[in-house]
Amino acid sequence: MKQQPFVVGLIAGAAAVFGGYQVLRGRRRIELSGRTVVITGGSRGLGLVLARQFARQGARVCLLARDRAELARAAAQVAQSSDAGVETYSCDVRSKADVEQAIGLILERHSVIDVLVNNAGVIQVGPLEHMQTEDFENAMATHLWGPLYTMQACLPAMKRRGFGRIVNISSIGGRIAVPHLAPYSVSKFALVGLSDAVRAEVARHGVRVTTVSPGLMRTGSPIQAQFKGQQDQEFTWFAIADAIPGMSIGAERAARQIVDACRNGDPELTIGLPAKAAVAVSALAPTVFAVVTAAVVRCLPGPAGASGDRLKRGREARSPWAPSMVTKLSDRAAMANNEV
Repeated sequence: MKQQPFVVGLIAGAAAVFGGYQVLRGRRRIELSGRTVVITGGSRGLGLVLARQFARQGARVCLLARDRAELARAAAQVAQSSDAGVETYSCDVRSKADVEQAIGLILERHSVIDVLVNNAGVIQVGPLEHMQTEDFENAMATHLWGPLYTMQACLPAMKRRGFGRIVNISSIGGRIAVPHLAPYSVSKFALVGLSDAVRAEVARHGVRVTTVSPGLMRTGSPIQAQFKGQQDQEFTWFAIADAIPGMSIGAERAARQIVDACRNGDPELTIGLPAKAAVAVSALAPTVFAVVTAAVVRCLPGPAGASGDRLKRGREARSPWAPSMVTKLSDRAAMANNEV
């Protein structure tokens, strides 16, 4: 009985903290209608899904990507979601000059950039033995230098206004190292550090930075991923994992969570129960997590000799299991999200 007041007080305290957080979150909330939203890697996959979500909220969407044909198809899709307007800019985020030119054109046309979403990405899958220095350099250029270049280009205007939203799409691979994804994980860890560091520095200027760490999402990305080692087998396990409900989350559902986190200026967002569980286990029981990941590696395809150094894209890889009925959800997402 003596413990009852303590328990009641603990519950009341937790409720007060939660209520205070919700009030603060509500004060940060913004409307997206009429906002100018820039999305890198916006021509396909998650970037395209996010573009459709922002457009439905009435935002003016500016898509950045390298492939002009993909951009044209993406713009046609987004235009069906809203009449707020969609623009495309050919840009390789690995090039500082490209980024400065694209952001400069957008600012020249609209004067402001309200939301920047750093989404452009590359996925390299395979054993560490086949990952060369160039693979790490490409991943770092895309996931670290690209977001840094875009933020450097956008932040002066955001600071002058005293307002801005930046969303950096990292990954669960940026919170825990995922086997056979070494360049990807290394570069996504770097993006998490960059995003968190920038958040602390720009908060006083009214700029909110959100670090997003999704688990597997059914965006259709395996078809565009890069594979080394036993390429067809690597593609198979990756495509199947990406398609399993429960292990992966639908792209539209993930995008809604990201847009909501952006609207509320949330500092962090981890998407998917498996991703949240993996982060918790890694933090609470690192030795157990290390044993489990080492066991996972033994279940994955091994090195393949000199032939494994050759990079093969998912669209070139085939096996009895992928594409198949097992990967149907991921294959359908690839068609819907301009990945094919």
